Amino acid sequence: MIYTKHASVRAQQRGIPPLISEWLLEFGDSAYDGHGAIIRYFNKKSLKFIAGTVGKDVLRRLSEFKRCYLVQSATDGEIISVGKRYNNQRINRK
Repeated sequence: MIYTKHASVRAQQRGIPPLISEWLLEFGDSAYDGHGAIIRYFNKKSLKFIAGTVGKDVLRRLSEFKRCYLVQSATDGEIISVGKRYNNQRINRK
């Protein structure tokens, strides 16, 4: 995983551990944002797969990170930013 300086600062500010970014890249669903980037996020299918892989108990303890997302460059795969969705924010899939 290659983070930009912005992404590493945001991950630290928002308290998102590198494990969550790895899971987003490996298991998360993706959507193009229309500006040359890919948004990776957890959906029900990916959370179910993670629960089957690492166990429901581990996923329950990390439940605060279920609404995390990351923005990845479509050209070189560099992670541009990471964040958490609040108040039922949706990922716009175009």
